[in-house]
Amino acid sequence: MGVAIRTAKEGDRELVVRLLDQAFQDDPVSSWVFPGEEYRRSTHHRLMAEFTDIVLADGYVDLTEDGTACALWLPTPADDDGDPDAAGDEAVRIREAVDPANERVELIARLTAEIHPVGRAHEYLWMIGVAPERQGEGLGSALMSAVLDRCDQEGLPAYLEASNDRSRVLYERLGFSFTGLPLRLPDGPTMWPMWREPRQL
Repeated sequence: MGVAIRTAKEGDRELVVRLLDQAFQDDPVSSWVFPGEEYRRSTHHRLMAEFTDIVLADGYVDLTEDGTACALWLPTPADDDGDPDAAGDEAVRIREAVDPANERVELIARLTAEIHPVGRAHEYLWMIGVAPERQGEGLGSALMSAVLDRCDQEGLPAYLEASNDRSRVLYERLGFSFTGLPLRLPDGPTMWPMWREPRQL
């Protein structure tokens, strides 16, 4: 049986934020950005809200019809040159909006911007989240496959950063390859930038 997927609307914002907050509470990168369980539970949702707002404004959010999984996609044009000044300003804005005293909020935004590929149009999977009780059922794969099929039809690459080994294995099954340059967070976990060339139909 297929998974029903729709594009999230502004009215779905709180659902998406809540879903991402639940899905990433125990993620290694989220645990690094917000160390300490109590601190993370009280603050993490603000970063998920900021990410959701950015993608709702400039990209799109795919949502399973039952509201248990979502994927945040940001189409990146070929002329996006990764301007470091603009990326730095955005990183500062995110920190001030989310948790002004937490330098790691700004740092994660800066570091991921620095490694983001430039010069070629692509779909950027910013985040994908599945409700904890539904993980392992193939919802993430279904969400991604819908977009990756379109990428194949349009000859468009895709890019993401895997934040843990489990997701990295999933992305490899879907055709992504590690770029060879890991992002090692200071005193924290490693992220794996991954790129997928469109498949020949």
